[in-house]
Amino acid sequence: MKLTKDLYQTSLSLLTDLYQLTMAYGYWKAGRSENESVFHLFFRSHPFKGGFTIACGLEYVIDYLDNFKFSEDDIAYLATLKGNDDKPMFEQGFLDYLADLKFTCDVEAVPEGTVVFPQEPLIRIKGPIAQCQLLETPLLNIVNYQTLVATKAARMNLATKGEPVLEFGLRRAQGIDGGLAASRAAYIGGCGATSNVLAGRLFGIPVKGTHAHSWVMSFDTEMDAFETYADVLPNNCVFLVDTYDTVQGVKHAVEVGKKLRAQGHEMIGIRLDSGDLAYLSIKAREILDEAGFPEATIVASNDLDENIINSLKLQDAKINVWGIGTKLVTAYDQPALGGVYKIAAMRKDDGSWDYKVKLSEQVIKISNPGVLQVRRFYQDGEYIGDMIFNEVEQVPEVATIIDPMDATRQRDMPANAEFKDLLQPLFKGGELIYKIPTIDEVKAHAANELKNFHAGVKRFINPHSYPVGLEKSLSDYKYDLIRDLRKRKQS
Repeated sequence: MKLTKDLYQTSLSLLTDLYQLTMAYGYWKAGRSENESVFHLFFRSHPFKGGFTIACGLEYVIDYLDNFKFSEDDIAYLATLKGNDDKPMFEQGFLDYLADLKFTCDVEAVPEGTVVFPQEPLIRIKGPIAQCQLLETPLLNIVNYQTLVATKAARMNLATKGEPVLEFGLRRAQGIDGGLAASRAAYIGGCGATSNVLAGRLFGIPVKGTHAHSWVMSFDTEMDAFETYADVLPNNCVFLVDTYDTVQGVKHAVEVGKKLRAQGHEMIGIRLDSGDLAYLSIKAREILDEAGFPEATIVASNDLDENIINSLKLQDAKINVWGIGTKLVTAYDQPALGGVYKIAAMRKDDGSWDYKVKLSEQVIKISNPGVLQVRRFYQDGEYIGDMIFNEVEQVPEVATIIDPMDATRQRDMPANAEFKDLLQPLFKGGELIYKIPTIDEVKAHAANELKNFHAGVKRFINPHSYPVGLEKSLSDYKYDLIRDLRKRKQS
């Protein structure tokens, strides 16, 4: 199999779990495949024990939905699947249904780069239930990972306090697709550049990089390596100085830097990739400054994350640029966001909505019913609270929000507060109506969003809990529905 050719030229409609197809088959077989329904994609808790999350992956979602179709090869493959009686799993009529299937759903979503919170719908899908069901796995696959990486990148950028963060994670990323998606999400989350050249080409992300230890080791001496690199690429010289002796490596970089300067070029800086980064960066700064290179950058790498960056800052490390790989692209300390996709309403024969709620012994796993929208309130340029409401029902003039995890906690939004509704239309009847922003516009949106939240929300340890709740009448309805369902369960 020519994997990189065959895989990336095939339809992505089978990028799903089998049970999505078996449920779609069940809906079709029961004559319910076209019943109108509403599903929401959301998550239950912030990653990394943080106080905020950056929504990411929407452009991938749009591309997927805009090209959603089962190809002849997809149908042929599904025809080969067998049940435990060794007979075809799907009858031909269902396969014909899939072959003719045209995406017709309405889709609303929170714009990429928006700061979001648990229980808030990031994407709302309304349409035939079979179509909505088939979208669960691919949408979660896209949004979960990119949202996780964008959030991790944002945290690292907060830790550096404005100093550039470079994403160097391709070699440690989870495969080809993971590497590309991670580079994109990291850039949206605040990274300034990537080492991933394909991501640079596909997404327009700036690319950065110079040489590795193998370059130095391939020469007889470190000086030979630095001098040759300077001859070849005099406009791209960041010398990796820790192959043998770091302090001596800095001194060698200075010698070559002086030769570059005499030729009309300027050494960009040095990179530290091991050892005591605080001590070595301070020592390197002294050497560079004394030699007449006060503008030379000190780049640090070596399994960094936001907590290590914070520690280095407290030690007065003289690092200007932060190269981060493994712990960013793998979201090292929390490798999954835990996003979910739940049905929240079905259209009844009379045209009204039958609202749905999933019960659980765990409060956090009880879903929210309705055709949900999120309203964000703000005053004096700062966000002050979010309200999840059922847009089918009239919203009261006094906005009261109830904590979905604790119904005894409620808060009234100020009467004079301004607001905006977060979910925006993407598709109407399956047709794309949304103008996709550039990646730089998304990146700027994410940065601006974070500025509008209180600093406490952005703390790494015990962050402030930003107010998010259900609109009061929705909360009341939800708990009435829960009580009714539990009574029925007991009878």
